[in-house]
This record gives sequence, structure tokens and C-alpha cells, in this order.
Amino acid sequence: MTAILCSAIAAAPVATEPIAIKIDLGSLGGTQTVPAAMNATGQVVGFSYTKGELQHAFSWTPLGGMIDVGTLGGTYSSAQAVNDSGQVVGLASTEGDVGFHAFSWTHGGGMIDLGTLGGSLSYAQAVNTLGQVAGVAWTDGDTEEHGFIWTPSGDGMIDLGTLGGTQVFTSAMNENGDVVGYSSTTDNAAVHAFLWTQSGGMVDLGALDGNMSVPVAISNSGQVVGYWGFLGIGTPRAFSWTQAGGMIDLGTLGGLYAEARAVNAVGQVVGFSSTTPDNAISHVFLWTEGGGMVDLGTLGGTFGWAAAVNAHGQIVGYSFTRGDRETHAFSWTRKSGMIDLGTIGGTTSQAVTVDATGHVVLGFSTTKRDRQGRAVLWLLP
Repeated sequence: MTAILCSAIAAAPVATEPIAIKIDLGSLGGTQTVPAAMNATGQVVGFSYTKGELQHAFSWTPLGGMIDVGTLGGTYSSAQAVNDSGQVVGLASTEGDVGFHAFSWTHGGGMIDLGTLGGSLSYAQAVNTLGQVAGVAWTDGDTEEHGFIWTPSGDGMIDLGTLGGTQVFTSAMNENGDVVGYSSTTDNAAVHAFLWTQSGGMVDLGALDGNMSVPVAISNSGQVVGYWGFLGIGTPRAFSWTQAGGMIDLGTLGGLYAEARAVNAVGQVVGFSSTTPDNAISHVFLWTEGGGMVDLGTLGGTFGWAAAVNAHGQIVGYSFTRGDRETHAFSWTRKSGMIDLGTIGGTTSQAVTVDATGHVVLGFSTTKRDRQGRAVLWLLP
């Protein structure tokens, strides 16, 4: 981390439970700022409203603060991801707001239009350290939605294909350029998770006994996690897929549904699951191959959601507080359990991700009287 963040962390008081220093990242002049991602250097990206309440993508750094990364000539942009080199990707409107295109932005090179697959819309969702960008684009005539990968080598936007249907959505990409998402099958009868690799193309990961599977994350080792079930039925089940073991059901915490939301390098999977047959209560879970699904609880309320897990097994997300009165961001470790990170004055906060050290948590919080929302960094000792 940068010297500014490190010095702030070092100044945090020592306590039995972590005490977070909260940094409001501000805005581009408007009422709300929503973060999407953070890289290893502490750079944060997302979108913020300007003084005229236009939604623009931003990049925030500890030394430079928040800057507007602009648009592609229109009035709208939103950043979705950033790599460790500071390359930012997302979606921006073109001149006259007649189209929305995926973009790549760097501090030195500005915003580049990544184009489309022939249609009027594309958006970027992920970027890795190789500069590869993954996302979704409409095809010629705006008749189909396909996944794409874009590389800085000059090949442009590459269509990932489909599993026989007309709609494809990408979810995530790892550092090897492996892309996961979901595609409709022939006649759009089902929706299946897929894994796309440069050597193998698009592979159908199946849907266990259902007709729907949606991947959410992929590790650098190629482990894919998400949820499966039946189209139109709101009781999905969590899954993990590996090349060696295929797709397996991770079970539940006693209820009917579970969703896996993230996986780390050592195969720890986190998500949330209902704990009762009526699905009235949902808790955060941690799943490992050796230990199965473990209930991590909530902050006292009836619902908890895991958003991310780092290589040390630290989990962040959000939970209802006691009596379901408020929603607060949390950090969980084996040593400290689930810690309420609080808000910056309002009643709602959510954690989005945590850095590799476990000292920096990125999220969102409402301000006093819930009048505004801000991107927030929680600095833990």
C-alpha cells in the first residue's frame, strides 16, 4: 500500500477487536459515489455523480484523490474493474448518448473505445494484469448478446461464442485470461455456466439436476463457484466446479437455498445460505473441501451476505444488525469472528472487497440521515 494508507493503519489504536478508521472518498460534486473495485496499490474505481447529477466513472488514489475519467462523448460512464497497473475498464456512452461502449482507461492514455461485436452496446466487466478485458457486447442488429475478450495486442474484440442460444453474459476472468459466464442453450431452453479458455474455447459446465447455473467467480487455479437451480424458481443452490471434480453441490445451512459469491486461491468458498426451511433467515457461510459448509452467522439480524474472501481467509460483506434495524459492513476472521465495521453516519453500509493484507476494506456507506452515499475505505490495524 502507499505511504498514506500505511501510516493511517499504523496510527490505528490497538484493541481486542479491530477498530476501523473510515475514509470517505468523496464525490465528483454530486450526491452519491458507488465503488466497484480496488487494486493492490489502493486505487479505487466506480461511479459518482457530478455537480449536474450526471453519472461518471471515477478513479481514486491515496495521493491523487478522486478524478473523473470522462466518457466517450456522451453524458454517462461507469467503471467496473481495475488491474494492478491502473488500467480501468467499464461502460461509457458515445456522443449524443446513442450507444454505450466498453472502455479501457489509463492515467497516461485516457479513455479508449473498445468497440462492439457489431451492435450498439458493449460493456467491460473484468481486466487482468495482462491487460485482457472481458465483457458483453451486442452483435450486428442488436439481435444477440455475446461475451467477449479484448487484448491489447491488436486483435480487437473477440466473440466467445455461445452454448447454442442467443444470450451470453460474462461474470469474471482470472489472471490467465480464463473467462466464466453463462449462456442460453439451444432454443434458449436452459441457461448453463461456461468456462472459456484460449486453448479450449467455450466449455459447458452443466447445471447438476437443474436447467440453470450461474458462475460468479473464478480463481487463478481455475476453480469456479456460483449457484445452480431451475429457471423461475427462487431457491438456488451453491456450487463449486473444478477440472478434476466437475460441478458439486455445496449444500445449505439447513434451508432450501445457498449462493456462492467468491473463492480464494486455496479453495475457500464464501457465500450465504438460508438456515430454516421457510428461508426466513440467511447466514454467511465458509466452505472448504475438507470441512464442508460452516455457518459464520450474522451481525445479529436475519440476513448476512459474503462479498469477497482474500488469500488469508478474511471475509467481508454485509449483514442486518440486531432487530434488522440497520445493514452494516463486516469483516470476519477466524481470530476475531464477525466484526461490525459501522457506517459514516447513516444506517447502511456494505463491504465490496478486501485487500491481500486484510488491512484495507472497500465498501459503501450512507452519510448522516442517509442523505448521501459514499465510497468508503475501512482501515484495520
